[in-house]
Order: sequence, then C-alpha cells, then structure tokens
Amino acid sequence: MQQIRSFVFVVQMYAMMAVMGIVFLPLALVSRRGARLACRTYCRWVRWTAAWMVGLRTEVRGEPPSAEVLIAAKHQSFLDIILIFGAVPAGRFIMKRELMWAPVIGQYALRIGCIPVERGKRGQAIAKMLADVKRGALEPGQLIIYPQGTRIAPGVSAPYKVGAALLYEQTGQVCVPAATNVGVFWPRKGIARKPGLAVVEFLEPIPQGLSKEAFVARLEAEVETASNILMKEAGFHAPDRNA
Repeated sequence: MQQIRSFVFVVQMYAMMAVMGIVFLPLALVSRRGARLACRTYCRWVRWTAAWMVGLRTEVRGEPPSAEVLIAAKHQSFLDIILIFGAVPAGRFIMKRELMWAPVIGQYALRIGCIPVERGKRGQAIAKMLADVKRGALEPGQLIIYPQGTRIAPGVSAPYKVGAALLYEQTGQVCVPAATNVGVFWPRKGIARKPGLAVVEFLEPIPQGLSKEAFVARLEAEVETASNILMKEAGFHAPDRNA
C-alpha cells in the first residue's frame, strides 16, 4: 500500500510542477520575485502533500539565514532542495548545467538566479560566477552549494570538494552549513517514500578567516556529524568509518 501511495504522490508532484509552472509563468516572466513565489508555493505543496499522502512530515531546524551568505548543505535527495529553498528568502543554487534543459525546473532555476556548472569545468564556472558577483550581475541572496557535488545516499562516504572553500574565501561571506536526514525517507533514486520526519537543520555559521583546508575540514566535520545525528534520530545508523 505504501508503494502505491508513493507512486500516486510522485505522479501528482510532477504534474503539479507543470501546472504551477504554467500558472505562474506570467509572474515569473515579469520579475524574479514572481519566479521565487512560484517556487516557494511549489515547495509548500510538496511538503503538504507528502505529509498526508505518504506520511512524510518535514521540519526545518536552526535559524534559516536571511542575509547574504553562502549555504553549504548535505544533499541526499530532491526533498532537501525543497526544504532549503522554502526556508530562505532569496536562495539560488549552483546546479548541474544539464538541469537547464529539464522542463519547468530548468527554466525556473535560471529565472531565480541559479548558476549552471558544467561537469569537469567547475573551477571555470565558479570563476565566472565570482566575476558576475563583482559586476553586480547577480542579486544579493543566499548562494547554496552542495560541497560533495551530487546526491549522496545515507551511509555513503564522499569527499567534500574545493568549490565551497573557494566561494567562502573569495566572496568574503560567512558560511552556514546545513545537515539533513531526508535520504532515509526519500531516496536519491526510485519512487519509494517512507513515513517519518525528514529534517533539514541549519547549523551555526562558520565565520570568515579560515584557510581553505581548515574550512573544508570544519565544514565536513560539522555537516557529517549533524547529519549522522539526524539520521540516527530517523532510525538509520551510519556505518563507523573507523571500524
């Protein structure tokens, strides 16, 4: 029965994405604010329908940043994108370039100011983005990066890449780490959705002044530790890396 509910939930979720994309299109074309309104409305819809259709409740913990900051987040599934974007006033993601061509998602992502990054050319993309920031081409807001570069399943280890450290160093912004356990309930692949409480937690900001190496070490330690605690709370126990 849960599998059937999951299937119906996923179908309506993507159907509503198309519907809202069309309904909000005039507003999105007129202003970036209108595009953000569309995306936040969709985030609320997904959270509401997940709760009553598959029993998946959601919660945002900590203090979502409202100032111009860098957010470096754990990425486990589409749900953490929903929770993070819905919690901040002007979020924009560093995203894979191929998502530009995805129906609705790609067009709205570009409209709200997301920055497409070509695989294998991440350094070039970050350099261009920094140049755009200096020229004032990008509006102030919360720049969201996934420092591991892709979705990582619970219990899987993957290195933290240097992109977040370069942004931290060169933008001069504080970094707000974000942990999550959403992958326990909403996997990176497939349609299965499990009941429970999915959480994204904003952690204490990392101030400026650290070296790239020290920043990456601190970011990884804090995000992984907090994510493991959240996953344990959800009933998942990450394997001991030192075992």
